Amino acid sequence: STCACVEYYGKALESLIKQVKIMSIHGKMKHKRNKIFTAFRKLPGGILVCTDVMARGIDIPEVHWVLQYDPPSSASAFVHRCGRTARIGHTGSALVFLLPMEESYVNFLSINQKCPMQEMKPQTNVLDLLPKLKSMALADRAVFEKGMKAFVSYVQAYAKHECNLIFRIKDLDFASLARGFALLKMPKMPELRGKCFPDFTPVTVNTDSISFKDKNREKQRQKKLEEQR
Repeated sequence: STCACVEYYGKALESLIKQVKIMSIHGKMKHKRNKIFTAFRKLPGGILVCTDVMARGIDIPEVHWVLQYDPPSSASAFVHRCGRTARIGHTGSALVFLLPMEESYVNFLSINQKCPMQEMKPQTNVLDLLPKLKSMALADRAVFEKGMKAFVSYVQAYAKHECNLIFRIKDLDFASLARGFALLKMPKMPELRGKCFPDFTPVTVNTDSISFKDKNREKQRQKKLEEQR
């Protein structure tokens, strides 16, 4: 749903999935977008992590799956997203991930978009990759900051969802969400002010000590810290 989420999960998938080309596209890329899109179209296979900037007006042949990690902000966007697969006589599948409290969205889409859906049973024997994502964040400040920005942007986007009777920010389990983003600590943001999270355990490491793997970025950060001191 947001550029920050695309950047974070794109980076995560690059590290977690080997021998598969991962590419990312979002609206803030401007000039790079066409180059990435053209390169992706030429690939024999791969994964494209993207915002709704790619939900309509584009044709990529033989897309087998459209995985909607976030429910789209509008019902019409859901159909446009699904339309990237099963094009011109081909078959394809589209999946949207919903929390139990969001299941009435299925009925809403059925009525609003005449779009019937079937429940897909959860996969068994799923690997827990969150410890690896946490390790990545501890080893590189760039990953740590991307995760924090992604979480904040996700919560803000959720709060603005047009179906706010179904997607209620007050019902969101922030602790589970933070664990799902493999956060090392809870960020400071208005939506979390005054709340306690007994189900979330922050790391004992002082996150200010996490450095950038990029030596130039770390040098700039240390310079800023010195100026502040």
